[in-house]
Amino acid sequence: MTSRVAVTQVESPGIEVSLRGMRADDALDALERYLDRAYRAGLPYVRIVHGKGTGRLRKLARDLLGAHPLVAEVRTAEAHEGGEGVTIAKLVSR
Repeated sequence: MTSRVAVTQVESPGIEVSLRGMRADDALDALERYLDRAYRAGLPYVRIVHGKGTGRLRKLARDLLGAHPLVAEVRTAEAHEGGEGVTIAKLVSR
């Protein structure tokens, strides 16, 4: 017997979230909330804007994304998409 979990549809939070200028804990909390809303809204992928800076937010975001159950794939944005300052995450199918 296969069980299914009902996922409540929510309004889209938009395809992009910006973490620039946030403290590490705040950025991770915001990213977690955003991923949940993006998944429930049915978005196929999201853009995480963390900026280049020291690379700390980029590393934290990518570490979280790499282990997150709602994320199927993570990649660095192409130069025309924002390069090292942006991470693209493909979400798992619903």
